[in-house]
This record gives sequence, C-alpha cells and structure tokens, in this order.
Amino acid sequence: MTEPVYLTSEGAADLQQELDNLVKVRRPELAAKLKEAVAQGDLKENADYHDAKEQQAFVEGRIQYLENILRAAVIIQNDGRKDEVRIGSQVTIREEGTDDDETYMIVGAAEANPREGKISHESPIGSALMGRKRGDSVKAKTPAGEISFKIRKIN
Repeated sequence: MTEPVYLTSEGAADLQQELDNLVKVRRPELAAKLKEAVAQGDLKENADYHDAKEQQAFVEGRIQYLENILRAAVIIQNDGRKDEVRIGSQVTIREEGTDDDETYMIVGAAEANPREGKISHESPIGSALMGRKRGDSVKAKTPAGEISFKIRKIN
C-alpha cells in the first residue's frame, strides 16, 4: 500500500496543472521532435534524436511521479484554527538572538519548496513546529546545528 502524501489544496492544484502541461503540451512536443529526428536518418550519431529521447524519458518519469503523488494525496484543508501548528499552517518564527521574523507554510514533503517559504512537516524545523502553540520556544536539529526559535504567530 502506498504511503499517504499530504498536500494542501493549492499544492494539489499546482501538481495537477504541471501534470496537465506535461501530458497535453510537453509530451506531444517531444513526440514531434522525435519524429523530426527520426526523419533525419542515421540515429546512432543524431544528437537531436538522443536529446529528444532523454527529454522524453524525463517527462514520462515526471508524469508517472505526479500521477502517483496525486493518486495517494490526502488533501489537507486549513480549517482556520490557529491554536497549534499543523500541515497547512502559516507560522511566523523568530530565531533566538535575531530581530528578524521568518514566515513558513507547513506543507507535505511533495510540495515543499524552501525558496517559496514552504517547508515540509518532515523537515527538521517543520517537525519541531508540528503541534506547537503560539509563544512556544522550540529547538530544531538542522544540518547546520541546533537552532532555537520562538513561535510568534500561527495562521
């Protein structure tokens, strides 16, 4: 049995949109590219053919990955409760010894993207935050060492 994959409704929509684009746009583009490359003749030394085959393999793998994630997805609805951190919560924290707040959205691993402020509930900081409340002091063991921070706000 497949492990559940936790996604916010926004994350599921983004993955579905990516899947639709791969199936309806990229797959046909690559099929046309392959057809052109085959028409050029000798496939052994045909760079266009080998490039298109590599891209096709990547696209097909990504399609399969996205289909599996969406099939196993458990959609997490943020019910608006702000009493504790859960998947779907937006959490503002301040690391000890700094004056800067950082805001993260806690998401499932499949939609984590730290550059966009989305961290997985399985990551060191995400797992340390799960179930905690506003005002709690929290420690997380990260690859860079242990950090301490305080939860300032939960949305």
